Amino acid sequence: MRDFEADIKTATSEDGSALVDRREQVSLMEPMRISETSRHREGLADLALELAAHAAGFRRSLPEGVLAALADLVRAMNCYYSNLIEGHDTHPVDIERALKEDYSSDAEKRNLQLEARAHIAVQRWIDDGGLSGRALTLKGVCEVHKRFGELLPEELLWIEDPESGERMRVVPGALRCRDVRVGQHIAISPGALPRFLVQFERTYAGLGRAETIIAAAAAHHRLLWIHPFLDGNGRVARLMSHAMLLEALDAGGVWSIARGLARNVRSYKSHLATCDLQRRNDLDGRGHLSEEGLATFTRFFLETCLDQVEFMEELAQPKRLRDRILLWSEEEVRGDTLPPKAGRILEAILYRGELPRGEVPELLGTSERHARRIVAALVERGVIVSTSTRAPLRLAFPAKLASRWMPGLFPEKA
Repeated sequence: MRDFEADIKTATSEDGSALVDRREQVSLMEPMRISETSRHREGLADLALELAAHAAGFRRSLPEGVLAALADLVRAMNCYYSNLIEGHDTHPVDIERALKEDYSSDAEKRNLQLEARAHIAVQRWIDDGGLSGRALTLKGVCEVHKRFGELLPEELLWIEDPESGERMRVVPGALRCRDVRVGQHIAISPGALPRFLVQFERTYAGLGRAETIIAAAAAHHRLLWIHPFLDGNGRVARLMSHAMLLEALDAGGVWSIARGLARNVRSYKSHLATCDLQRRNDLDGRGHLSEEGLATFTRFFLETCLDQVEFMEELAQPKRLRDRILLWSEEEVRGDTLPPKAGRILEAILYRGELPRGEVPELLGTSERHARRIVAALVERGVIVSTSTRAPLRLAFPAKLASRWMPGLFPEKA
């Protein structure tokens, strides 16, 4: 039997003294899952099944080379929309510049670029399997917060108490050591955090794939309800949800729940607030909190996921994607910003996923020297990449071309 309590040390304040613990019982956050007897259960199970089928079908429809390129773009999109929910507007073009260490001279904008870069680094770590099997564990949740915080500039690690005006430093990966209020919700006392997080892991970690999909919204809310960190809980919850769905749906990282939540941010926050409410009557489950509110949020969450899968599926339909990319390349050739025949390379990569460099001259019917010049032009525009001068060519989706290649993915940069 696993010793969950060993995963988190007894909570103490910075000076080593015991934290305030009002001895809240973990039953305060029940129900933590939609019960089998809930009238909503069957409909939610059907919705989860539909989501799983669409997500798997979408991933299978993409060539491996396109899959990797799209995942890179979606990472920037996910970062953009997750930060937008927090009130930080850093456009994917500026995020892409940050990844190339091209920062704004404005200190505030530079800090937001660094914040975005930190978010993408953590999501890439998740997408590469760094959190596999641990997204809902105590250590996993704390590690996400730690990895993100350690990459932030010092200025973004300080927050201000809205009531007292006191400035407080956020310690990456550390549980909060003071009381907090979020809207109307007064979170549990800091001394109670270890036992509530132990119960969180016991409830959600190790569920089967189908049940994990249904429970994703509940875990998302309950982590926010616990509010384990002084700041950064929303980002951690969304990254945790991304990791849950990535694994449970085998989603490939080619769509983002954050985009859907940001585009419906009022509903998102309203649903979260409703989940904070206590049970209304005997028809509202058997826990302390409202099961009706949790079920309604679960439906909203799963429908948002399904909407985002369908949106990306429509954008990335092979023929339509090919037509948009080739139309762009034709216009660039006519404008003398790309050499003739450049579109043939893009078309070949779209069809095959990747293209060995040695096959380019024959594909274009030209000399090796001229083929290298065309490849170099495409690399310079950021639309193809390779891991070395000998590695195959793969497609890239630069953020600056997203409005042409993937219209509607995010707003155009002003």
